[in-house]
Amino acid sequence: MANDIGAFFEAYPDRAQAVAGVTYHLRSRWAPVMRRQIIEYLAADGAGLSDIAREAIAALALQDAPHGARQGSADSGGEKPNR
Repeated sequence: MANDIGAFFEAYPDRAQAVAGVTYHLRSRWAPVMRRQIIEYLAADGAGLSDIAREAIAALALQDAPHGARQGSADSGGEKPNR
């Protein structure tokens, strides 16, 4: 399902905006347990995930990390994408 969401946002001309769109969708539409499972799946190896899905899930993992565990990312990808 993450790949399908990513495929929709691949049409965006700006890659960062596309990744932010996927990340926003995952954060706003998926239950916390689903988000945790996809983050764990990516950490295990993420076989079969598209590049854009991988990028979005990595951004989601940074957002979901406890404040002390974040790696200092200036752009967490959590903002709603502009269309």
